[in-house]
Amino acid sequence: MSTPNLNADDDAIVAATRQWLERAVIGLNLCPFAKSVYVKEQVRYVVSNATAPEALLETLMDELQHLSDTPAEQVDTTLLIHPFVLTDFEDYNEFLDVADAAVEDMALDGELQVASFHPHYQFADTDVNDISNYTNRAPYPILHLLREDSIARAVEAFPDAADIFEKNIDTMERLGHDGWDKLDVGPAR
Repeated sequence: MSTPNLNADDDAIVAATRQWLERAVIGLNLCPFAKSVYVKEQVRYVVSNATAPEALLETLMDELQHLSDTPAEQVDTTLLIHPFVLTDFEDYNEFLDVADAAVEDMALDGELQVASFHPHYQFADTDVNDISNYTNRAPYPILHLLREDSIARAVEAFPDAADIFEKNIDTMERLGHDGWDKLDVGPAR
């Protein structure tokens, strides 16, 4: 599901994001919960043309409210793609606290949460090129808005949910940088 009235650039951004979702997130089974909502077309793709964090925050709050107000059968999750703001990972990482505060300020904590993907994603205490970072690398900065209820149901259905992170690291280590590059989902080293 995409937002209406996408321009050509937005179409290309959504297409690249869908390719990443199909080939990396679902294709490598980095998130065993993603396929179900993807197949049911319950993923909302929103491209923000914001160029400042304040504008992105407004869009984020609008999308949090939209997700809260929309039945899960229609939209279960939202990918808020923002290619023109927070392209520096450190700035993006700092903004995640702002995003979490917005969820709390809107009294949506316990209902919604924000997950993070970025072209330069880097876990603490890792080298920038460590392949483990690629589990959260996407072609563009993305704020992933998720329903807590959906996460709880998915965890119930997937008995080894606590092992996902470790399995993802193993997958990425087996794949390596060359394998990632062959997926053509950006960003390459």
